[in-house]
Amino acid sequence: MTLLAEIRLEKAALLLKHKYPHVQTGYLVSGRINLTIDDTTCQVAHGDSRCSHSNVEHLAVAQEDSIAVEALSPRREYYIP
Repeated sequence: MTLLAEIRLEKAALLLKHKYPHVQTGYLVSGRINLTIDDTTCQVAHGDSRCSHSNVEHLAVAQEDSIAVEALSPRREYYIP
């Protein structure tokens, strides 16, 4: 089962380095973030998409207020109220 999640980040928000045992795909609806996957950092802007492969460390820093939609499969139960 797949879960779609909307994630809102305020400017300067930091998502600490983490990894998942599953693939995660994201689309940046608005804003701009710096995304580091393994040791490579790139800027993700409005309209860009990205994929984090399983067990690969990644982190993000919001360069401005941003909204992302993430596809998580299998779904992460802790995202469900």
